Amino acid sequence: MKRLIIFSSTLLLTAAVFAYAVVAQAWNISGKYNISFSSSAAGGIFKTFKGTIAFDEQNLAASNFNVTVDVASINTGNALQNKHAKSDEWFDAAKYPEIKYTSKKIVKAGAGYQVTGDLEIHGVKKEFTIPFTFKKAGNAATFNGTFKVNRNDFHIGTPGGDVPDVIDVTVAVPVVKA
Repeated sequence: MKRLIIFSSTLLLTAAVFAYAVVAQAWNISGKYNISFSSSAAGGIFKTFKGTIAFDEQNLAASNFNVTVDVASINTGNALQNKHAKSDEWFDAAKYPEIKYTSKKIVKAGAGYQVTGDLEIHGVKKEFTIPFTFKKAGNAATFNGTFKVNRNDFHIGTPGGDVPDVIDVTVAVPVVKA
């Protein structure tokens, strides 16, 4: 009986340590994020961004991102352009109200990181890698990334025209420990 108790205690302790080791730090998104896009013809921001972030520099395997952008929150600084961007000719916000990103893998890359996951825009889901940095200051931190999206890959707008096919995207997401 004594051996059973010792064995059970050891098993529970090992399971508790293992369970703790696979959990990454949860972070809450601050309201001061910036999701912006630009090209030679147009630019703007998305005002609504939400999701869950678990990130631990020492445990990338347990880290993950699951975030969404509200397409209807697009703001180009021009009401007519906003309406056009939300229309079925571009993002079709009524049919596809969210841009979604769900990570699959995060790796160290030079002075920063790379996250690979599924990016879904306009009903099209593609594997997509985003380079980013993570700067921590006490209980707060900021994720920063810059990358390019080819709008034709996601059937946004028609190829050619005034808006270039490749759009620059900049993301700055301040977070606080959950």
